[in-house]
Amino acid sequence: MIIISFIVELMGATMLLLFAVRMVRTGIERAFGSSFKRVVTENRNRVSAGATGLVLAIILQSSAAVALLVAGFSATGAISFGVGLSVVLGADLGSALLIQVFSFDLAWLVPVLLAVGGGLFVKSEQRKLRQAGRIILGIAFILISLRYLRETMDPIRDSTFLPVIADYLATDFLTAFIVGALLAFLMHSSVAVILMCVTLVSIGAIPVAAGVSLVLGANLGSAIIPVWLSRGMKNAARRVPVANLAVRGSGALIALYVINKFGLLQYFGSETSAQTLINTHILFNALLLMVLIFAHRLERPFLKFLPDDPPTAEEQSPLYKTTLDEAVLDKPHLAITNLKREALRMIQLVETMVTPVMDIYTKYDPDRARMVLSQDAFVNTALDDVRRYAAALQNTDLSKQDNKRVREITEYAIAVETAGDIVAKRMIPLAKEMYEKGIRFSQDGASEITNMHERTKANLLLASNLLVSDDLESARLLLEEKQEMARLERKSRKRHLKRLSEGVQISFDSSDIHLETVGALRDFNSHIASAAYPLLHRGGQLLETRLIEQDYDDLDVRQR
Repeated sequence: MIIISFIVELMGATMLLLFAVRMVRTGIERAFGSSFKRVVTENRNRVSAGATGLVLAIILQSSAAVALLVAGFSATGAISFGVGLSVVLGADLGSALLIQVFSFDLAWLVPVLLAVGGGLFVKSEQRKLRQAGRIILGIAFILISLRYLRETMDPIRDSTFLPVIADYLATDFLTAFIVGALLAFLMHSSVAVILMCVTLVSIGAIPVAAGVSLVLGANLGSAIIPVWLSRGMKNAARRVPVANLAVRGSGALIALYVINKFGLLQYFGSETSAQTLINTHILFNALLLMVLIFAHRLERPFLKFLPDDPPTAEEQSPLYKTTLDEAVLDKPHLAITNLKREALRMIQLVETMVTPVMDIYTKYDPDRARMVLSQDAFVNTALDDVRRYAAALQNTDLSKQDNKRVREITEYAIAVETAGDIVAKRMIPLAKEMYEKGIRFSQDGASEITNMHERTKANLLLASNLLVSDDLESARLLLEEKQEMARLERKSRKRHLKRLSEGVQISFDSSDIHLETVGALRDFNSHIASAAYPLLHRGGQLLETRLIEQDYDDLDVRQR
């Protein structure tokens, strides 16, 4: 009975730790996720890329999450192999430094974090403040889970079976290494595993020697996670995670052998202190940064190991094939699914139009501008197909609910097509005008527009997910983003007018284009966000009107 109780409590503490780490990461991604790509891809120097990875790993609480980000950017050619590997290696060190922070005695801080985080999350109306509350609560839960883990291990510290297991792991360092790797892979968090090892050593549940082997194994497991999660991606995306696995995995094995063979543990700290684990972990990942010197030279062998995928027929034109199947018009549920897929395809087409817009504003390229304009024709054709398909479907025997769903999808397809027109007919001509007149945005103005553009791209992804999932929380989030974009547009307009009043010449020159661009981005986002309205209406979470209902006779009396 004691064993069962211990296992249940241990699993509870571990799951709380995993949940807390995920909660922090989710809050940060929701608040700042749209800026991650710009932060990562703007690096061209391997040292600055390593520093960026270090900071991102601390923010996201996971080096594996950073590796997956880099994999996604590598697939599109947005980041080179050498810079990508530098970012990931920097993230490994950032994750190690995070362990040091959480190892401090911060129990006194838990009530403060719970009060502040809970207040922000429950009471705040602003999205970023709510996400800040989520992050603070997550940090508090991490500290609570670590304390709970220590309390769980205390009763069995002097049991008969734990010393046997601990002593075995201390003598068989290879087994301890494998156990650490498996735990990190299964839990999908090396931070959680290493914090657990530090806690166990700090209460004397396992010896330092076993803890160090477990920590080195967790480094290997952490490198396996992004390789496993990116297994379905293109080879171009998989190269950086595989290279990181090769560098970090081989380094962990070498460190394991050298430390245990030559008795170097005494040089990393006390043989009875949990700080020795943290010192070893940080030193190991710091030494791996030496690979930054020749990171770009590793591309050739991994290019041979994972050559570029041959282009398939679908990859040559994946977005230009309709998903509407006339043969299933007599099966409403399949036909409606086809309509949703076609709306998703339209969103993807519009995404390819809006993504390069800021680059075209910054450095006008007639060929890229023509490519964006050509995409608009495909969006228009897709809308025509949706209208015809919906009309044919409505002529069949549809239920009232299905008929309403067809109408909602058609109306959203119209909104997506209008969003595409905003890019083609408003934004691209503005970019061309800037180029022809030699106009530039001020530094602050460019930053404001870039921020709105990044949020717009993130909301496109959110709208796509909403069409697939019909998730009410995502619908609310998308509508909150619409309100946030309107707020950003007003804020940018006020700041721009302030710059004009201060006599900033560059703002005078770009005034009309700046105001029209932020307005276009706001309108574009509004059309994309319209996917949320039908779902929120069905869920009873949408007011019919914003007007205050009053008795008109009573109002007339008051006016008299």
